[in-house]
Amino acid sequence: MDNLDLHMLPELLLPWYRENHRRLPWRETKAPYHIWLSEIMLQQTRTETVKAYYARFLTLFPTVADLARAPQEQVLKAWEGLGYYSRVRNLQKAAQVIVSTYGGDFPTSYEGLLSLPGVGPYTAGAIGSIAFGLRVPAVDGNVLRVFARILNDRRDVTRPDVKKDLTACVMELQPPERPGDYNQALMELGALVCLPGGAPLCSECPLRGLCAARALGVQETLPVKAPPAAKRTQHWTVALVLDMENRRVLLQQRPQKGLLAGLWQPVLLEGARSAIQTEQALAALGVTARAVEPLTPARHVFSHLVWEMDGFACAAQSCAPPPGCVWAGRAEVDGVYTLPGAFKAYRPVLKKYL
Repeated sequence: MDNLDLHMLPELLLPWYRENHRRLPWRETKAPYHIWLSEIMLQQTRTETVKAYYARFLTLFPTVADLARAPQEQVLKAWEGLGYYSRVRNLQKAAQVIVSTYGGDFPTSYEGLLSLPGVGPYTAGAIGSIAFGLRVPAVDGNVLRVFARILNDRRDVTRPDVKKDLTACVMELQPPERPGDYNQALMELGALVCLPGGAPLCSECPLRGLCAARALGVQETLPVKAPPAAKRTQHWTVALVLDMENRRVLLQQRPQKGLLAGLWQPVLLEGARSAIQTEQALAALGVTARAVEPLTPARHVFSHLVWEMDGFACAAQSCAPPPGCVWAGRAEVDGVYTLPGAFKAYRPVLKKYL
């Protein structure tokens, strides 16, 4: 493939994008707040899942100023179920910076966007190019995969030097007058056609005539990535401590730093414990309770960690909550306290008793 062929890429890609891109709510606007919110939500989350969260979030927090001044617990609750809660914490921190430093208006330079909490090069590039027409890259995993195949680049795309080289190639081909469309088109091509897992839909690709990997029949072997590090496994016992008489559950707040910081959970005991051991651990917290029902074992996978969980529903005597805990009824579980998705397997049991 020579440079003349490669420079045909935008004129092949952009008409395809115009005709084939998904109609998504955040593509109906140039508002930087909406674009930023969608990009943060779409990190590690499926597009179909994001749609409902995006609409609800904008209803609750219509402007960046609304988000900046909202109680943190309300913001976390609006995010409940999306996971990776550091995203929403940084989202609110960035909103507060935008209000306090920029008077409520987004910075319009790439450097200014990059200075916001939780905004990295990709997100800054997406906001800058789509909302402000800045000629900057927005290179995510989809774009790296597209260019690794087009160029038949056999290097590890997770290496910083390889990503830098591929980003330079992306920028060399970016049409100055349409940076946002170009960036979105590349991302969309990777999401819809140049699929991961050795399953590209090459017959549907507008760039198939330019693709060096396809010409050699090796497109399914790309991109090359280093194998992920092995995840650690932790075992936990979940105690659903229930005040049956008052239809309440005991919730425990996690530490303010670390995994799932500040969120709420059922009482969580380290290691695999028997019913008697669980009752004894609750007694040490000042709660008299009897294990009445074993819970179905559950597993939750984080980016670096696996939780293996089982436990018991426990009938408790009404008492003052231990330090760091609250009693919560059905309305409070549903509307106030943020329970991370790690415990979604136990929501049906909560609904049964509350």
